[in-house]
Amino acid sequence: MTDASAQPPSRTIDAVIFDFGGVLASNGRPSDVVRRFPHDPADVVMRVMMGEYGQDTDHPWHRLERGEISMDDYRLALAPLVIEAGLTPVATPAPEPGQSIPFDFIPNEPVIELVHDLRDAGIRLGVLTNNVRELRERWWPMMDFANIFDDIVDSHEVGMRKPNPAIYRLALERLGAPAHRTAFLDDAASNVSAAIDVGIHGVVVDEDPTSAVSTVRRLARLVDDRA
Repeated sequence: MTDASAQPPSRTIDAVIFDFGGVLASNGRPSDVVRRFPHDPADVVMRVMMGEYGQDTDHPWHRLERGEISMDDYRLALAPLVIEAGLTPVATPAPEPGQSIPFDFIPNEPVIELVHDLRDAGIRLGVLTNNVRELRERWWPMMDFANIFDDIVDSHEVGMRKPNPAIYRLALERLGAPAHRTAFLDDAASNVSAAIDVGIHGVVVDEDPTSAVSTVRRLARLVDDRA
């Protein structure tokens, strides 16, 4: 007879869904926007630039992420809000001709390593990102998304954004994964809370992703947490 106690524990999850900015990429977090306004209160900057981030409203940023307006439309709508709030951004480099932003996205190496380890272990992989049509050109080359991930839900393509519960359910349906067998990683606590409400294992990714990576490794049994 085989000693059951000697058998490796079973996995808690069979699928993992990743946010992009602040998770797969180390930059692209809301805090990056705040840093452009070092002389202004962070909460005011966030409210003006990105609306109430934990809600899904008609703020220009939310409309931009849902694909309802363009980046140029967003900038036009935002300008009077910035002036009204008296925000004073620091100067930033201008984008190169034909580009929307003046920077590249930087791979979050511990999370990228986790992605490959999960894939090697047979875990289904997805991306669920609140993103902007004009930014696809800047983040898509960062890694081989089409071949590494089983599905990618981009908010501007589906007309929904986190934390709308419907976009989590869509991501689960397209990935073919039940909520209780899926983990979701995001740098925004409000997005993680919304995932938990849908029944997903939610994991907040801090600027140091060590804790989040360890949590997912335990859920996927990439490490033996009995040790």
